[in-house]
Amino acid sequence: MLYEKQKNDIVRCLACRRKCLIAKDSEGFCGVRRNVGGNLQLMVYGKAIAVNEDPIEKKPFYHFLPGTQIFSFGTFGCNFRCSFCQNWDISQTLRLIKEKYKNPDLVRKAVDQTYEDGRKLSPEDGVKYCEEKNIPAIAYTYNEPTIFAEYAHDMGILARKKGLKNVFVSNGYMSDECLEYMKDFCDAINIDLKCFSEDFYVNTCGGTLHGVLETIEKAWKMGFWIEVTTLVIPDENDGSEELKSIAEFIAGVSKDIPWHVTAFHPDYKMTGKKTTPPETLEMAYEIGRAAGLKYVYMGNVFGAEHEDTLCPKCDKLLVERIGMSCMMKNILVDKKGRGKCPDCGEKIAGVWN
Repeated sequence: MLYEKQKNDIVRCLACRRKCLIAKDSEGFCGVRRNVGGNLQLMVYGKAIAVNEDPIEKKPFYHFLPGTQIFSFGTFGCNFRCSFCQNWDISQTLRLIKEKYKNPDLVRKAVDQTYEDGRKLSPEDGVKYCEEKNIPAIAYTYNEPTIFAEYAHDMGILARKKGLKNVFVSNGYMSDECLEYMKDFCDAINIDLKCFSEDFYVNTCGGTLHGVLETIEKAWKMGFWIEVTTLVIPDENDGSEELKSIAEFIAGVSKDIPWHVTAFHPDYKMTGKKTTPPETLEMAYEIGRAAGLKYVYMGNVFGAEHEDTLCPKCDKLLVERIGMSCMMKNILVDKKGRGKCPDCGEKIAGVWN
């Protein structure tokens, strides 16, 4: 759905901000959107490579249905090429195949086989599973869901008809056209704000900072529930000034947006890096609070401080967490799912049921 036809059987993809021009029999940057006879086809439609039930806190969402399980799936491919990707074995597989094989015929054969490696999961099957297991939401996650937006759309439309919620876990590089397309089914987006450096985004991630910032601002104004995650990488994006810039940007959009500062673990092309020390996350937490953010959380460190949700006005413990487990909820919730502190009545932003 998300493309335009051009001259000479070329198509322009409209799923993400790259808006790739794709020649016949070729794929866009993500590797899964192929021009077949002058029409753009999603080669991973109905084929999930990773399928799980997760705590929603794993996404991470702390202010969206906390304490519930969420049906999670993803496909191959990504519109970024982050050197530190924690799920590189699925997000970067197609890119690695093209680097390995020089012969175009071998590349095409290996890529086509990879598409077929996915587990068959129709939109109907995903929704049926949630109904049978009494799971209230679906997460499009593990790799970048923007690149399989039509697949997510079809499952999400069915899910919404059954009263289920839908969330994206995203790098925030979807196009404006894709955001409009998502309004029909998506309720919330956790967006990675990887740094506050244009050079880092271009050279390490293969995207742009300004594109992600525009998505966060636009998605919030459109009414999606937004949470932001920053993977804090030693000697890359862990400087106090950079973290301050991130926090102040988020606060400028809304002080109600939760900010997750999470620990990096060496992976993919950054195996030589050290794990993020807890004191760096503590610094990020303090910076976020100083910027006026009401909800800042530390993650990827079991038993870390600042996992709980406290009332920003009276410090009442509202949601207690250990790791990815929600231990207790103590929020008053109205019929529309809006929360407030039981002691002082302060509004607690989020979707609570």
